[in-house]
Amino acid sequence: MNFPQIIWPSFFKSMKNWILCTTIVTPYFDREFNLPDFIGGSKQAVEVVSQAISKGDWDALQELVVEGTIAEIRNSVSRFSVQQRQDLAVSKEDIYFSFPYQVGVMFDDEKEGDKPQRRFVEITMCYHVLLGLKEMKAQNVTPPLNVGMSPEYQHRICICNYRFIREFTKGKEEQSSWKINVVNHFKPADFINS
Repeated sequence: MNFPQIIWPSFFKSMKNWILCTTIVTPYFDREFNLPDFIGGSKQAVEVVSQAISKGDWDALQELVVEGTIAEIRNSVSRFSVQQRQDLAVSKEDIYFSFPYQVGVMFDDEKEGDKPQRRFVEITMCYHVLLGLKEMKAQNVTPPLNVGMSPEYQHRICICNYRFIREFTKGKEEQSSWKINVVNHFKPADFINS
């Protein structure tokens, strides 16, 4: 998708995210919300969504991804080679580093009559993936600490940026769930070699 490529965390954004989650999201929107649990659940979502995209199983995305986002992803993937589609599939065990890049709270500008103003929380996540890491661990092979600098692993490193959104409008009868509105996969090696 046409989205800025996020690779590394920002110290200031990380502090802001922590403050926003502990002082606004948890006390006012969702008392059970905590960032570590969200990150764990988001990895599972990345696995399910990336594998569905890789297979072209667009129906599997209906409950997990915002409708307009599905159309944009489908359009992008239609131009991919078979190998590029296969490389989209991520196992959560292949994720070796992840972090929330930005947490945001948004309010809908248009208020309808006496209905409460709509409120949303949006979390942009970044995942560093070493394709095949799960199999390497099963064979007791440990990749080097500088895995990104090692030529033999560069083509297997992928970075995924996913943005999750959830509505938290007061008085809403049906509780909404987290949905994905941005999916962006890229390989740093493609930029090094170009």
